[in-house]
Amino acid sequence: MCGNAHSLWELVAYRFIQGIGGGALLSTSQSILFDTFEVSERPTASAIFGMGVIIGPTIGPTLGGYIVENFHWSLIFDINVPVGIIAAFLVFNYIDKQPHEYNIDRKAIKIDYIGILTLMTWVGSLQYILEKGQSEDWFQAKHIVVLTIVTFVSFITFLWWELTTDHPAIHLKVLKNRTLAITTVLTFVMGMGIYCSMFVYPVWMQRVMGYTAVLTGESLLPGALLAAVAMPIVGKQIQRGVPPKYLITAGFMMFAIFCFWMSSASSEAGVAFFFWPLMLRGLGSATLSVPLTNQAVSGLKPHEMPHGIAINNMLRQLGGAFGIAYMNTYVANNFALHRDQLRTYVNADNPTAMERVNQYANALMAKGVNAIDAMKAAWGMLNNTVEKHAYILTYLDAFRIVGIFFVCILPIMFFVKKKSVSAAAMKEAAEHAH
Repeated sequence: MCGNAHSLWELVAYRFIQGIGGGALLSTSQSILFDTFEVSERPTASAIFGMGVIIGPTIGPTLGGYIVENFHWSLIFDINVPVGIIAAFLVFNYIDKQPHEYNIDRKAIKIDYIGILTLMTWVGSLQYILEKGQSEDWFQAKHIVVLTIVTFVSFITFLWWELTTDHPAIHLKVLKNRTLAITTVLTFVMGMGIYCSMFVYPVWMQRVMGYTAVLTGESLLPGALLAAVAMPIVGKQIQRGVPPKYLITAGFMMFAIFCFWMSSASSEAGVAFFFWPLMLRGLGSATLSVPLTNQAVSGLKPHEMPHGIAINNMLRQLGGAFGIAYMNTYVANNFALHRDQLRTYVNADNPTAMERVNQYANALMAKGVNAIDAMKAAWGMLNNTVEKHAYILTYLDAFRIVGIFFVCILPIMFFVKKKSVSAAAMKEAAEHAH
């Protein structure tokens, strides 16, 4: 349906349908992991499962860039059709129901429609504000003011309803557990870090460095492969008793170093410069994902674990969505700031600027352009150079601010208690995972 959309809003409607199915896959898949693997095997199984969460967004730009450059854009969606059919066939034939999944009285299952509706309302409104506020002049636009009020009212309503209803969509009461509360904050930060870096890096490489979408995606592959190799190893380390908080701390430190490393790049940096920072990012991603999930449920009672995992997953996605929205606004604001600062030096009174303009003009006149047109074009070329450097400074600032954010979040790890989940507790959690 998406591949055959004829307008933007038609595509949005079909993507909404796609999201309904996609939203159910993550939690359902993790429930199947609980049922399928023994307690001792679950950290490794979760690590392999998590490879898709990390590697998917990395491989996507490579494949997507190749498709867009060489084929029609609709193939981005159409390529998933055979994959989905094969996946549905395998699920139907090879994933068996558990004994307690037969003869379910579905009429007795209560669905929290109000909770779901208020959640969609405040998250959607807030994300629109964050993404469009800059271009719409923030609170000078009436619809931004209206959406701000809607966000506040729906968020308060969501909190009140989920804490008072008997069958909430999101069991917020499990956040009374300090370990889960702290871990969800860390998961939110991880989502911001992963998605912010994935947002800034491709734009930097294509807008400033002049890379194609395919080449940009290919530069991300080594880090993704390292993450694929590292995640099962991380799972094994947790099985052997390594405290998740140590791995989480190491992961955040690697992300911080990656960001500061990237903030030292220049317009002359080649592919070799970005190789090692991206490898470090891949290792940091692998070191964060599995330990955070394990730490999230470590302090919960067995019947609370599925709810804790659901909240943890939701916060990771929200972190990514809000991170991209914030970074989009940050880049727009800082680009304008740096551009205006640099333009103060681009005038006829600046000998360096005039020297550059004359070089451009002479080069154009040597190709047969008349003097007047050559001078106009030269000033335009200088303006393009200014804008390029403004983007360079902006993206370097963006990486730097994300790195500072990671460093500031590290002290929270001192409040995370070291806890382990017993085999009996994990077995009971599996029974509640559906």
